[in-house]
Amino acid sequence: MKSLLFLVLISICWAEHTGNYTLEHDRIIHIQENGPRLLVEAEQTKVFSHRGGNITLPCKFYRDHTSAGSGTHKIRVKWTKLTSDYLKEVDVFVAMGLHQKSYGNYQGRVFLKKGSENDASLVITDITLEDYGRYKCEVIEGLEDDTAVVSLDLQGVVFPYFPRLGRYNLNFHEAQQACLDQDSVIASFDQLYDAWRSGLDWCNAGWLNDGSVQYPITKPREPCGGKNTVPGVRNYGFWDKDKSRYDVFCFTSNFNGRFYYLIHPTKLTYDEAVQACLKDGSQIAKVGQIFAAWKLLGYDRCDAGWLADGSVRYPISRPRRRCSPDEAAVRFVGFPDKKHKLYGVYCFRAYN
Repeated sequence: MKSLLFLVLISICWAEHTGNYTLEHDRIIHIQENGPRLLVEAEQTKVFSHRGGNITLPCKFYRDHTSAGSGTHKIRVKWTKLTSDYLKEVDVFVAMGLHQKSYGNYQGRVFLKKGSENDASLVITDITLEDYGRYKCEVIEGLEDDTAVVSLDLQGVVFPYFPRLGRYNLNFHEAQQACLDQDSVIASFDQLYDAWRSGLDWCNAGWLNDGSVQYPITKPREPCGGKNTVPGVRNYGFWDKDKSRYDVFCFTSNFNGRFYYLIHPTKLTYDEAVQACLKDGSQIAKVGQIFAAWKLLGYDRCDAGWLADGSVRYPISRPRRRCSPDEAAVRFVGFPDKKHKLYGVYCFRAYN
């Protein structure tokens, strides 16, 4: 016992005199004798924009000019996009001296801001739905490097989607394509969570972009996890992307064009609706476009109309009797027989 006490006292004395760490409330605090020679920082950890907009992802670096070898190496700046798979990153932009290169669908849309000699901020122009996510700024000088992470968030709307085949008919890859077909992308968990906080309540599980299957509940009830449960985003976990079948949650943002209900003297079949929009210099609108017009522009129309996927819907921003008495929503009529002459049509005309 005396030997053990002696060892403990020796350890404490050594810790007090080495200066490498101190003991405080059972925590070990490491102290670096020499601070980093290169420091990378982001003034903001999250920036906001919308589809079609321009944004600057902030990043600045600071060097210790007093250290030996400082300034003898060229600065290399590399931007990558982080994915849900933490082992993979998507190359976005790299620059060293006068040499620079952009990658993939970022080509021609990204460049360094260069507001000062230590500015590594990245400008992204003509933002797409796919640009949403987390970006890493890495600055390298010789053997020194440091990183900062910035999130790009988009103004938009999340909506649940299933095709004419009915609910729970999409594997993960089909779900991705279904969203793309409707002028949207498959939503992230953060986007679904924000939508839930804004009141989205949907009792059918859908794919998210990380391969998980989840659904948002604001009003707990028996068929949706139980009426005695707390509100939240219910998580089914991760499923086989090829074999498992669910609905999907899509995300869309601002569009560059005009969404409108076509005034027509008669009701239309689906084929007649497609042709009527074409004749008017437009195309039949997509589901993502009706949700964007409703959520972001406050579009309100109590007329059911065909959309490109063969569904019939109408957007209500001001709840009222005979339209949507209880809530603002995009009302879903269904996938009727395409030969029925019972509905009008919503069109979309893109601006050049």
